This record gives sequence, C-alpha cells and structure tokens, in this order.
Amino acid sequence: MATLPAPASPSPSTAERRLALNVRPFFEDKARAFWTLQAVGWAGYLVLRAVSGLSNGFSLEIIIPAIVSAIVGYCITLLLSTLYGAYRRFPRLIGVVLALVTLAAATALYATLEAYTWSFLNSAKPSVSLAKVIGYSFFNLTVLAGWSALYFGINFYLIVEQQIDEMRMLELQASTAQLAMLRYQLNPHFLFNTLNSISTLVLLKQTERANAMLSRLSSFLRYTLANEPTAHVTVAQEVETLKLYLEIEKMRFEDRMRPKFDIDPRAERARLPSLLLQPLVENAIKYAVTPQEEGAEICIAVRFAGDRVQIAVSDTGPGLHEARVTPSLSTGVGLANIRERLVQAYGPDQRFETRSMPAGGFSVEIEIPFQLEDVNREAA
Repeated sequence: MATLPAPASPSPSTAERRLALNVRPFFEDKARAFWTLQAVGWAGYLVLRAVSGLSNGFSLEIIIPAIVSAIVGYCITLLLSTLYGAYRRFPRLIGVVLALVTLAAATALYATLEAYTWSFLNSAKPSVSLAKVIGYSFFNLTVLAGWSALYFGINFYLIVEQQIDEMRMLELQASTAQLAMLRYQLNPHFLFNTLNSISTLVLLKQTERANAMLSRLSSFLRYTLANEPTAHVTVAQEVETLKLYLEIEKMRFEDRMRPKFDIDPRAERARLPSLLLQPLVENAIKYAVTPQEEGAEICIAVRFAGDRVQIAVSDTGPGLHEARVTPSLSTGVGLANIRERLVQAYGPDQRFETRSMPAGGFSVEIEIPFQLEDVNREAA
C-alpha cells in the first residue's frame, strides 16, 4: 500500500545523497515510489483477500467483493494522501485532529461501500444496514490506519533524511569556508618586503633586477589567485611554487639564504593542500635566515614511505628560544594554521610535529596519506 504523499516532482539526486542505506535510491523519485508502493500494496491486499476467500471454495461472491474492496481502498487512499499532504500546512495539533477526522470519515465511507457491495451481490433489493457498516468498519479501520501509519512513518523518515542531507551540506560548506579562510591567512609579510625591495631597486636604478623580481612576484601571485583555496596540488607543483617564492626571496637575501630540495621522484604525484609548505619556508626565512649574518640553509625533503608521504622543512637557524617557545608567522597565525589545514583535509589520518635540532635549527615534519592526482580537484 502507498506510503508517500501525492505525486510530486522528483527531488534531485546528488553525490551527497548516496548513502549506505539501500532504501534511499528508491525514494529519490518520490512520484515513482508512491505509485509503485500503491500498486504493490493494494495488489498484495487483493491477493490476500482472494486467497482467504478461496479457502472456502471458488465463487464470484467471494472474488468480486475482494476486487471491489481493493479498487475502492486504492481510490480512497489516493484521496487520503492528498488530504494528508494538505494538512501539513496547518499547525501540528490542528493537522493531527483533521487527520483523525479524515481517517474516521474514510473508514465510514469504505465500510458503507463494502456493505452495499455485499448487499448488491447477495440480495435482490440492495440496501445498507447500520449493523453491516459497523461490522465492516473494524476491518477497514485497521487497513486504513495501517496505511496511514506507513504514510506518516515514511514521510517522517524522508524529512529526517532531508535534514541530515542539509546538515551534511552545511558542514561541507562550513569546512570549505574554513579551508578558504585558512588559505587566505597566508602571511603577506613577504609581499610587503618584496614591494619594498622592488622600490629600492627602482630608486637605485637597477631596473633589470627590479623587473625580474616584479615578474616573479606576479607569477607567484597569479598562482595563489588562480587556484581554488581548497584545491589540492601535486608535490611537484608545490615544489615549483616554493622555488618561485624562494627566487623572490633570494634576490633579497642573496647568499645568506641557501635552499635545498630533496624530493623523492615517487612522491611527486602525491596530492596535498595548495600552498601548505610556503608558510613553513617563510617561517624558516624569518627566524633562521633574517637574524643571522651568515644566513641559514633551508631544506625541503619529501619521502615516499609505503602509502604515506613524509614531508620535512628544516633550517640551520638558532632554533627555539625561551622567549619564543612556538615559532609563529608574523601575522600571528602561527603553525596552528598549517595544523588546522591538515586536520580539515585529512582528519586524524595525518601527523604534524615540530622539534628543535640538537645541533641547532628547527624542523617541521608532516605525514599525510599518499593520494594520486585527481583531475577534478587539480589546481588550475
């Protein structure tokens, strides 16, 4: 028997709605589900009535009332589905009262029609008696009440599932917004320094170096603006971006900054959040290269270990000081930004550790799952 509201336009299906519950795809098209359940339910009702009657021998007096009862019940429940759907617009208490009154009226109508059918087949002068109507009412009330319970039960299920979908979508949007916010918190300190350096070069009439620096800065900013803030890029792309960033800083620090890359070729296709490592390198420049006259070496190492990718950004600077227990970016965002982006991207399936090197220097170690390129999420 039917258990859905009156036919309506099918609700759109999305990847978020494909859950483990096998019943959900059936209810994606509500109109089809309604007519399918209605047809199957009342066909089953007819079969049960017919089989029950045939146990006493085959006769038209048994089969015809069963057929009529199934047809009448089918039509009455169509009317009930329409009325129940309309009652949902009323306040809850009024809707419940109206539903009960409608159920009682439908039961009386159903019983009256069944009583008349029986009288028409068994009497020369068809008539409807109160006793017959009351007799049929008990059985018909059970049938219609059961149909109504299934109707409201499945509708409640669909409403709950819709709310779960909406909550999941809101969580996804909130997570995406948080990832975007974290990406946009990247330290603009290098931008200010670079612009100041370009201005100095222009004043010194070193136009060639100023032009080269401006060109590299333009390329780097184009990369940061062209990619989605939640995009994942390959290790190879991230390394190329870091090299572009370091070329800009190299023009400021020259030989004082000594970058070194140690990239495992097997890990170059692994995916990670865009611009994840740039703040770590910038952190190393600020606290390792800048305060030392001789500068420092910055090493970016990427290793492939089974189904994991291990990334380390280390420097040969002074390391941790008592006055600065936790290194932070100049904007105050700190390494917490990187940690939070990893949590947002991988959940608990990641590792982020910082440590001071025994011989001096500071190291940040990251471990993430190995994920191959995905063109749908690849950076522009």
